[in-house]
Amino acid sequence: MRYLAFVLLFCFFYSCNYYEKKKLDSDTILMEELKTFNWNEVDRYPNFENCENSIDFQDSKNCFEQTITTHISEYFGTQNIIVSQTVKDTIRIDLLVSNSGELQISKIQTQELTREQLPLLDSILTRSLEGLPKLYPAIKRSQQVQTAFQLPIILRVD
Repeated sequence: MRYLAFVLLFCFFYSCNYYEKKKLDSDTILMEELKTFNWNEVDRYPNFENCENSIDFQDSKNCFEQTITTHISEYFGTQNIIVSQTVKDTIRIDLLVSNSGELQISKIQTQELTREQLPLLDSILTRSLEGLPKLYPAIKRSQQVQTAFQLPIILRVD
């Protein structure tokens, strides 16, 4: 009987830990939440004023890319570019849209021949982005975020 009482008393004292609630601190909760994010995708693509009617994510993306491409193409059409050799190149422009909606070029990748024939290409591309409609930044979890894009542009000058 004493042995049974001792076992019951032992179980009684050590079973209290079973009912103890574990507290989670805010840092642990934050770290778990951050693991669930996909940092390479945004909830809403950056959009221009003329793209506000695009509700669908893909439509918004297409409108954003089309607006920039059209604007750059029209600007190049107004430039009087003279070259000594035919230039056929795909220029890759790395664009950065800040969380305040400012667009800037971070890098321009071209072939060496293109650089030789068009030494002012960087300044022409930078000026081509002037006059774009108002740009709204991308949204991730209801926050405005900075985003980066690579835009390929086919350049052909005869």
